[in-house]
Amino acid sequence: MPDSLPTASPAILCAGEALIDMVPRETPEGQAFLPLPGGAVFNTAIAAARLGAPTLFWYGLSTDLFGDRLRAALTEAGVDARLCRPSERPSTLAFVTLVGGQARYLFLDENTAGRMLAEDDIPEVPAEVGALFFGGISLVNEPVGATMEALAERVASDGRGRLIMLDPNIRPGFIRDEATYRARIRHLLGLAHVVKLSDEDLFWLTGPGDLETQVRAIREMGPQLVLITLGARGARAFAAGIDVSANAPAVTVADTVGAGDTFNAGFLAALAAQDALNPAALAALTSAAIGEALSFATRAAAISVTRAGANPPWRHEMDAATS
Repeated sequence: MPDSLPTASPAILCAGEALIDMVPRETPEGQAFLPLPGGAVFNTAIAAARLGAPTLFWYGLSTDLFGDRLRAALTEAGVDARLCRPSERPSTLAFVTLVGGQARYLFLDENTAGRMLAEDDIPEVPAEVGALFFGGISLVNEPVGATMEALAERVASDGRGRLIMLDPNIRPGFIRDEATYRARIRHLLGLAHVVKLSDEDLFWLTGPGDLETQVRAIREMGPQLVLITLGARGARAFAAGIDVSANAPAVTVADTVGAGDTFNAGFLAALAAQDALNPAALAALTSAAIGEALSFATRAAAISVTRAGANPPWRHEMDAATS
């Protein structure tokens, strides 16, 4: 990846959930919950800005104390949040509990600032935006799911040649209307130029089969480039005539919270560094160039998992790790 982004590099707009993870902690008085800013798309915005990419964020942010924490985290990372209009609705809270070593979530999301976003709330996308990133649980519930779908449609049809990247980050336990959700994801796959899926996402969407057959089914739905993350086994990228892999560096894992989000940001930042945040430039990338972006994204995610919580690396940390 180049040492710096091109002059006047297009910005990345991350649109999707921002919430407060209520993480369990033991105290002398018993179990308590520590509020930490989070949400898959929020984490991707933070990571992209830390990696040096001009980044904007859009979602419903409350005027309550939790909304203030979310705004402060965006500001500290250098994310432009000017599109987020203040809302008097509450912030979404996600209480995390561990049962048998597995994380379970209780979402308090009714009538929240993000959940109630409607199509009339969609902002004018600034001219400097060259790429839209979206996905996560903001695609599941209404009205925000339909709102995000409408935003993607507007960007796809505005004639500006913007790149669209989707990470559905599928959480089957959150889905109440599977038919509607599957139809939405299939529609969005048709709008996206890049889609990132975990191997679990891939199985949920396509059913059993070998990886190449599963990916072929996804590519037939529309994306130019399909990225598959494989945890400790790294990642692979598939496009027309292209199948490249990147190994995951060997690290000591603290936890995997935010790893996929950091991967997304790393890949977009690498595309920006190659001046490839548009569909035509993406289609012209060689296997070597895609492999370079894939490797950068994988290395960024590897640093993230060495730290507790969603704590993506800064660009200077990436530079130090490769110097």
